[in-house]
Amino acid sequence: MGLFDRLKNEARRELGKQLNQVVRDAAQPAAAPAKTAEPVRLQFQSLPQTFSELQSMPEAALKTPQATAALTVMALCVWPTNREEAKRMLAFLSGPRTRTNMDWQFIADRFMDGVDYVPRSYFEGATPENDYTPDRPYTLLVYDDPNGPVEENYSSVMLKSGGADSKRKLTLRKKPSTGQYFLWEQYLLSGIRKPVSRDEWA
Repeated sequence: MGLFDRLKNEARRELGKQLNQVVRDAAQPAAAPAKTAEPVRLQFQSLPQTFSELQSMPEAALKTPQATAALTVMALCVWPTNREEAKRMLAFLSGPRTRTNMDWQFIADRFMDGVDYVPRSYFEGATPENDYTPDRPYTLLVYDDPNGPVEENYSSVMLKSGGADSKRKLTLRKKPSTGQYFLWEQYLLSGIRKPVSRDEWA
């Protein structure tokens, strides 16, 4: 085999290797969006007290997990004073997922014995020392969950309570036909430190 033939064969082999690599790369699944430690900051001049007020907010389009998470906190803030309106809010935020009597009872149990301050604790400035009174404007920091679900159309975010050492999680499910993120599960109502005014050991 002459020198020219050897060079042609080597060129063919090298080209074949490059084509194979292109095919392998194309077959790899697209990388998931990178998670960030920086939270998304959402600010509100006031909090909704009724379902219609919540529904009229721009965030009620539910186009991001952070918006749905923020509205979930607001709905839970309404529960102690107007349970039926809070239920309407949470049913709206849950979208196609029907909430059962057991779901509602679970929430009601978390508010027993006058524990009405847990949802407020997620707003900036709310601490045990000030009876979980948020700063104004009302501000929520919503963090990516570094260990979030890998299932398609599910995502999770986390919120920091002023009365707990670790963040609490919400799981959202995306409806592809509308691009909306609906509440799937929330773990926001676990116990936190008592407000100083209610703590006999403070």
